[in-house]
Amino acid sequence: MTSCFKKGLKSPPESFSDLGAIESLRVPGKEEFRELREQPSDPQAEQELINSIEQVYFSTDSFDIVKYELEKLPPVLNLQELEEYRDKLKQQQAAVSKKVADLILEKQPAYVKELERVTSLQTGLQLAAVICTNGRRHLNIAKEGFTQASLGLLANQRKRQLLIGLLKSLRTIKTLQRTDVRLSEMLEEEDYPGAIQLCLECQKAASTFKHYSCISELNSKLQDTLEQIEEQLDVALSKICKNFDVNHYTKVQQAYRLLGKTQTAMDQLHMHFTQAIHNTVFQVVLGYVELCAGNTDTKFQKLQYKDLCTHVTPDSYIPCLADLCKALWEVMLSYYRTMEWHEKHDNEDTTSASEGSNMMGAEETSFDRGYIKKKLEHGLTRIWQDVQLKVKTYLLGTDLSIFKYDDFIFVLDIISRLMQVGEEFCGSKSEVLQESIRKQSVNYFKNYHRTRLDELRMFLENETWELCPVKSNFSILQLHEFKFMEQSRSPSVSPSKQSSATSSKTVTLFEQYCSGGNPFEIQADHKDEETEDVLASNGYESDEQEKSAYQEYDSDSDVPEELKRDFVDEQTGDAPVKSVSRETLKSRKKSDYSLNKVNAPILTNTTLNVIRLVGKYMQMMNILKPIAFDVIHFMSQLFDYYLYAIYTFFGRNDSLESTGLGLSSSRLRTTLNRIQESLIDLEVSADSAATLTAAEERKEKVPSPHLSHLVVLTSGDTLYGLAERVVATESLVFLAEQFEFLQPHLDAVMPAVKKPFLQQFYSQTVSTASELRKPIYWIVAGKAIDYEQMLLLMANVKWDVKEIMSQHNIYVDTLLKEFEQFNMRLNEVSKRVRIPLPVSNILWEHCIRLANRTIVEGYANVKKCSNEGRALMQLDFQQFLMKLEKLTDIRPIPDKEFVETYIKAYYLTENDMERWIKEHREYSTKQLTNLVNVCLGSHINKKARQKLLSAIDDIDRPKR
Repeated sequence: MTSCFKKGLKSPPESFSDLGAIESLRVPGKEEFRELREQPSDPQAEQELINSIEQVYFSTDSFDIVKYELEKLPPVLNLQELEEYRDKLKQQQAAVSKKVADLILEKQPAYVKELERVTSLQTGLQLAAVICTNGRRHLNIAKEGFTQASLGLLANQRKRQLLIGLLKSLRTIKTLQRTDVRLSEMLEEEDYPGAIQLCLECQKAASTFKHYSCISELNSKLQDTLEQIEEQLDVALSKICKNFDVNHYTKVQQAYRLLGKTQTAMDQLHMHFTQAIHNTVFQVVLGYVELCAGNTDTKFQKLQYKDLCTHVTPDSYIPCLADLCKALWEVMLSYYRTMEWHEKHDNEDTTSASEGSNMMGAEETSFDRGYIKKKLEHGLTRIWQDVQLKVKTYLLGTDLSIFKYDDFIFVLDIISRLMQVGEEFCGSKSEVLQESIRKQSVNYFKNYHRTRLDELRMFLENETWELCPVKSNFSILQLHEFKFMEQSRSPSVSPSKQSSATSSKTVTLFEQYCSGGNPFEIQADHKDEETEDVLASNGYESDEQEKSAYQEYDSDSDVPEELKRDFVDEQTGDAPVKSVSRETLKSRKKSDYSLNKVNAPILTNTTLNVIRLVGKYMQMMNILKPIAFDVIHFMSQLFDYYLYAIYTFFGRNDSLESTGLGLSSSRLRTTLNRIQESLIDLEVSADSAATLTAAEERKEKVPSPHLSHLVVLTSGDTLYGLAERVVATESLVFLAEQFEFLQPHLDAVMPAVKKPFLQQFYSQTVSTASELRKPIYWIVAGKAIDYEQMLLLMANVKWDVKEIMSQHNIYVDTLLKEFEQFNMRLNEVSKRVRIPLPVSNILWEHCIRLANRTIVEGYANVKKCSNEGRALMQLDFQQFLMKLEKLTDIRPIPDKEFVETYIKAYYLTENDMERWIKEHREYSTKQLTNLVNVCLGSHINKKARQKLLSAIDDIDRPKR
């Protein structure tokens, strides 16, 4: 007890063992403990008392405390000192006793617990003693009761049991010897999980009976059999790559799971898929090459796939490509179904693992699932890359420019379907295939487009601009070339499956063909189902329509035959939209030449060919969107060339611009100049060596077309080819309307960075088609009426009369007769070609405008004029307007103010005249000068007249 109380007393066992050395030390009782603990205490003071105890009291050596204290007494005793020393010892003893009491109370629960355990152990020992006593007593009874015979029976029973066990072992060994036969049967039945399970059980049983010599050889045989099963299992796994079967694959996966090689199986599966792609494409191409070669030469089998593709003939190219894609589809579909199988079974395994209690097995299964999932996801891109490379190699083996357009479109359609398969397969954009087919498509399309432009020039130069009779409900969607728009389906969805595919939600190709079929099946009967019914039969769309055309007028003998012919035209095939009453027919305005005609589109065979070309171009663009910009650019050239040809044939007239009327808008002139610079080849010859470079640069251009000599535009009887002009111009307008109709579709496929080109094409070119009407029909209007004769008649009129006249001049009647003749000739032309109301209005507007300007020019030629002469001018013009309004419905009369303003200018004062001249620049210098010299000369002086002439000269100077 060296430092027990200084550092704190030890644990109760140690403390009690140490108390043996101080047996004479009295331990306080329970009451004393209670009193000691109840006394107020100062822990620090108590610790100081314990520390003040001499070291010898803590010694483990036995010594006599009393003797020690007596020996310490001084020779001379002092009662007071003894009492003080005694009190100190008592205080030390009390502190120690209290400390001991605290330690004892602190350890008391452990003491009680240990005491209970000891008591329980004692009870158990007593029970064991009783059991042993009873056992000995029973053994003694058995020893006394059993005889030698009883022991013999027991020995025989023991031998019997041993022999039964031996017989069971022998039967097991016999079964093991026959296991190989059953294993072979199970492998033939493709019951791989059962075979592996049986083999593993046999191996386990063999290890149990390995002490038999015959079993050692069987064990090695079972190991060989297991390896053989793994080899056959690998072969079975390879069959999955071409024709996935759920039951077959389930057996294979169960077998690999029993072997504990699920990850190895997945590695092997990807290797088999890669090999399957290579073998499949090689065998397909080899079959076609050998079939076309017509012999059994084996030299082709030794060629590389790349070289083998070059031996495919053009006739077998498309069927071979289709079969190639079919075979690759089967491989990708098998991979897709493999992933589906794993997703389904992963969910089932997750559910069963959550219900099970084997955490180690669940973790291992989860790890395998994660590995398989990552492997399958990585394999998607890898397999698709292999497929792309194989197809790209096949495409590069043949020059696609040798194919016709329909065959080339079919090739693009197949490749487009394959790219769609790839996008649905792994989300890839098929960069390899896109780049390869894009280059070939652009080159092919450039050559094709060049040929089509040359054909278009030939069609235009041989076009007689006769009306192509089509039905009134004609739509470009009725043409074969636009069927893809009407069906609104992807190229890979057949029409028979269109309804089911679009009825609910969008179905992927893998979902659609998962249970059977192939998206690359060639539909031989598809074209037979496509029929066009766009041309009117014998000029009428039906017999009922022809009958109804005359039904209203069978008894109307007073209806002019001329109007009847105009009502239903047998030549052009225009049938009535509805019956028209007799009164309506009689009161019909002369300008409504198409009121009772079917509003069938006005177009020619050339227009129809251009529309068909546009449809073909859009087919290619729809199939291969990466070349959309090139296709739309070429489509715009078709429209540009057609527009330029119409302008060249019917609208080019240098005298138009000299009139100052601005009939050709600046936008139209800009468009025509752009077309001429970018598309029209104006060079006459390029034979010399110096012009070879220029000829190369002009390779993309087309020579300007020439109007057919069969088209006569100089005859007044036909209104200078008005029928041909109407057909040509309105066919261009119709073509522009079809381009407007196609704009949303073109905008949807056009790349975002190229959309400004499309917008510019529509805003600056397509929208200008209708503007060609003005210059084209202006030529007719300029020749249809003899304006020169009217000028001569006006020159013979005496304008310096002295009295106001009540009768208009004869030139007005002559001009009105010209308009009546013009109206009759329009009627004659309308019997050949329906004249739309906008065309009729433009013709009348041009004629009236020219007539009014001729009237002003005639007034400007007057040498002398009086106030009464100016009133006569107003009378003549009002008479002209009154009669003209009965001939036409155009309101207001064009350029009416142009004439009236010129006439009224005679009454202006000098100051007003100067301002009027500056404000009315629409009049020519000659007209303004004549107005000053002749009309105003009578009431202004020479100085004022000179001032006005100077103002006119200032206005005219910028025009020079």
